[in-house]
Amino acid sequence: MIIESVELQNYRNYEHLRIHLDEKTNIFYGDNAQGKTNLLEAVYVSGTTKSHKGSKDKEIIRFGETEAHICVHVNKNKIHYKIDLHLKKNKAKGIAINGIPIKKASELFGIVNMVFFSPEDLNMIKNGPSERRRFMNLELGQLDKVYLYHLTNYNRVLNQRNIILRDASFNSDLRDTLPVWDEQLVNFGMPIIERRRQFISRLNEIIYDIHRQLTGKKERLKIVYEPDVVSEEFRERILMFRDKDFKMKTTTTGPHRDDINFLVEGIDIRKYGSQGQQRTAALSVKLAEIQLVKQVIHDTPVLLLDDVLSELDSSRQTYLLKEIHDIQTLISCTGLDEFISHRFPINKIFKVVNGTVQVEN
Repeated sequence: MIIESVELQNYRNYEHLRIHLDEKTNIFYGDNAQGKTNLLEAVYVSGTTKSHKGSKDKEIIRFGETEAHICVHVNKNKIHYKIDLHLKKNKAKGIAINGIPIKKASELFGIVNMVFFSPEDLNMIKNGPSERRRFMNLELGQLDKVYLYHLTNYNRVLNQRNIILRDASFNSDLRDTLPVWDEQLVNFGMPIIERRRQFISRLNEIIYDIHRQLTGKKERLKIVYEPDVVSEEFRERILMFRDKDFKMKTTTTGPHRDDINFLVEGIDIRKYGSQGQQRTAALSVKLAEIQLVKQVIHDTPVLLLDDVLSELDSSRQTYLLKEIHDIQTLISCTGLDEFISHRFPINKIFKVVNGTVQVEN
């Protein structure tokens, strides 16, 4: 799976850009705030329709403009795809594959799979549960269209249920509609819980050896899925908590409150781990994510590394660079010293200056 070219128009600080990528390592370097992350974000949006930072479409569009355009050409198993996304300030985004508009974003998924790794990911473990749920949703959303279907509908029903809980004190008739929404919430929520459990189980099968190598075989890492409620008890729990939900004016149980725990030698490193342990675990998660995608799609994903190397010590830099040698990689950084010192092969270099990109030898 290779992204051959990227074209942007009115995307963040890019008025217009068109670049051709190498099938292996592509380095984008330059000072901070020049547009390196914006470029990697655009590539990620092209395959997932979502920003890795959670930005809304209107925040992505260049200041003073009403639309932005992303176009990427993908070569997957010698089949060529052209993906077009039109992002609009006040309307839903438009998506086309090979010039044919699609109605559902899920039709896009599976054409190109990506793993995005940014400095923020290194803080995933010590940050709040929403960051860890976001990690599960972004990865599972790319790998499993059924999961994405259930998640999208679960969020829609959850939002509607919360509106009813909030407004029921002003309109008592709304209370009578709640059982209908409860049933939908359970029907969409149960598969989400089960799929997350399976995802973490598969990740554990991969991450153990990776983490052992990163720690010189000194530590053992285990990821523990912590569902707010197990699937077979969700229906009973949502009924049990109904009065509490009316008082709180929000839905207090369900997979929207799930979390993941990270245990090193049985110790919860979210609370008691050192920064080094937390960062090593986060790096292990990302490397395991790459391997899992390979297993599922029987191909390599595209890896986006956003200024991550500067956040890692020398040994972890070496391990990461060794592991990604066979993957098309887009790397942003402020300089090339890390790659030179590690004698890492660079296939194409781009210099980014204030929304412009120049190819260098």
